[in-house]
Amino acid sequence: LISGTVDLTDFSGLVACGGFSYGDVLGAGSGWAKSILFNESLEEVFRRFFERADTFTLGVCNGCQMLAQLKDIIPGAEHWPIFAQNLSEQFEGRYVTVQVEESPSIFLKGMEGSRLGVPVAHGEGRADFDTSGSLACVKEHSLVSMRYVDHAGLPTERYPLNPNGSHEGITGLTTRDGRVTIMMPHPERAVRSVQLSYSSPEMFKQEAGPWLRMFQNARQFVG
Repeated sequence: LISGTVDLTDFSGLVACGGFSYGDVLGAGSGWAKSILFNESLEEVFRRFFERADTFTLGVCNGCQMLAQLKDIIPGAEHWPIFAQNLSEQFEGRYVTVQVEESPSIFLKGMEGSRLGVPVAHGEGRADFDTSGSLACVKEHSLVSMRYVDHAGLPTERYPLNPNGSHEGITGLTTRDGRVTIMMPHPERAVRSVQLSYSSPEMFKQEAGPWLRMFQNARQFVG
């Protein structure tokens, strides 16, 4: 993209993945975001991509942190928080329970109300509305797409059920039109039914687990 040999106009989808936290010396997601924001031509490439009504974008873990720092060029993301250090002050690699909330997210269409196990692996996953964004606005516009929940299905800030201390258990957000979704958990690591610790032969008859629905939804979005 920087050299211009590839252009985002050729793509309908963009997925910013996780897994590089130890190589991002400027803070989780920050180096990636700044390589875009500090390059005028590259920033314009991403801005045009986000503005296209036929595109989708997913940010997971470090990708979530990166996209949160690009919110000024993502329509409908202006109230997102940044993601700061976990309250535990350590890297958290766990298997937690989340609830999919009602939101415009194209990825989570038809999954609203689901309570699912999912892996997390991050050191800076706390949604920080004190530094940036507006908690009231993301709630008002139903932009919260996912929360950590306890055994009763209630949003939780209790550690380790909530591994990072995010307020009201918030761990996923989307834009007003739902085309861009960010989240700290790793659903891509649990798309197969055999990857779910709670699964049984009676629960899943096929290989696909419930998280595969996210990626099927993205495919349906582009026709």
